[in-house]
Amino acid sequence: MKRFSGWTSVLAVTAIICGGALAAEPVTPKGFRAIFNGKDLTGWHGDNPHQTAKAPAEEKKAAIEAQQAEFLAHWSVDNGELVNDGHGPYATTDEEYGDIDFLIDYKTVAKADSGIYLRGAPQVQIWDYTEEGGKWDRNADKGSGGLFNNRANTPGQLPLVLADRPFGEWNQFRIRQIGSRTWVYLNDKLVVENAIMENYWDKDRKKPLPARGPIHLQTHGGEIRWRNIAVRDIPGEEANEILRGDDEAQGFTSLFNGKDLTGWTGALDSYEVIDGTLRCKEGAGSVLFTEEEYGDFVARIEFKLPPGGNNGLAIRYPGKGQASTVGMTEIQILDDTAEKYAKLDPRQYNGSVYGMIPAHRGYLRPVGEWNYEEVTVKGSKIKVELNGTVIVDGDVSQVTEFKDDTEHPGKDRTTGYFGLTGHKDPVEFRNIAIKRLD
Repeated sequence: MKRFSGWTSVLAVTAIICGGALAAEPVTPKGFRAIFNGKDLTGWHGDNPHQTAKAPAEEKKAAIEAQQAEFLAHWSVDNGELVNDGHGPYATTDEEYGDIDFLIDYKTVAKADSGIYLRGAPQVQIWDYTEEGGKWDRNADKGSGGLFNNRANTPGQLPLVLADRPFGEWNQFRIRQIGSRTWVYLNDKLVVENAIMENYWDKDRKKPLPARGPIHLQTHGGEIRWRNIAVRDIPGEEANEILRGDDEAQGFTSLFNGKDLTGWTGALDSYEVIDGTLRCKEGAGSVLFTEEEYGDFVARIEFKLPPGGNNGLAIRYPGKGQASTVGMTEIQILDDTAEKYAKLDPRQYNGSVYGMIPAHRGYLRPVGEWNYEEVTVKGSKIKVELNGTVIVDGDVSQVTEFKDDTEHPGKDRTTGYFGLTGHKDPVEFRNIAIKRLD
């Protein structure tokens, strides 16, 4: 998605007029595409999101446009490097990104403080890590690469190791972002591993990062140079594989062998196995559920929706009745983009704890692609993570208002079966696994 494309030619011409020196083409590994050409500011504009992120939508464009003169005054291209003097709005990509691998080199000076914003949110930190930098009280001694704006003591907030090189040397980042999950390598050392990057713009940190957003290169207090800036879009299939990892090594047990319905009971006639996937037959319904019961658990599953598709996950199901009410709940699986669902109760959309807790929307992959979901059930608490983003983190014991004032007598169940709640659509499933927590 391109934004502010009208500025590109203006920025490019101005950069050349300002005397930016040219150099060799950026180094771009196979599979990546350069997003800084080493010659001019094509593809970039200025935006300090602290001035614009919370602006009303109708005012945001004007607020960004007002920053362009200052952007050009403080950013330049020199010897194939993108250079900032420590002032001005942040260099911001015209393009917005979702799941990516991101490469960038940087070189900075003593006492500078910078960072990289992902999907428009702060930030992967860049520090003066020395004692002379004067910020050891803010954990600068731990080094760069941490998710600085995460809450204290949350995973990723501090880097795992100190990996910075001395001033005057180039540092290299490789950053992977899948959903809200972040991996950061600094100079080939892992400094953040599979940590949720919190949404700084939400003061309660309950709303996740947006599904897409720009990259900002922060300016703050000293010259910083950037080069070899490149991205690679991560396809859904690869993202799912990364998010899942190794089920067996992590203590998960497979619930579906890819061949038949061994280990399942209930609506056996409503499902079929085709090419290693479990599919609800079109026009069929009712609940297919496991032969074993579970209390606290983490379930992993991949699902693919047809247009308008509807299904769900039965949680602590008693073996008969409507899963969403007589069981603890049903976690909705739904094509949110279908016009026929445009006016549903918010507690009916994909990922919701049906009729009780609404999910954050906008994190499904396009219809026809595989989605990866993890559902954690512990006591009365339920967390739903879809494609790397937590879309529900709630407690059914605290729910007092229900869709259509319908009672949910099963919501306080402590054990039951895990299942699939067919709703007559050919929704497909694969890689179903579960780990007991009790």
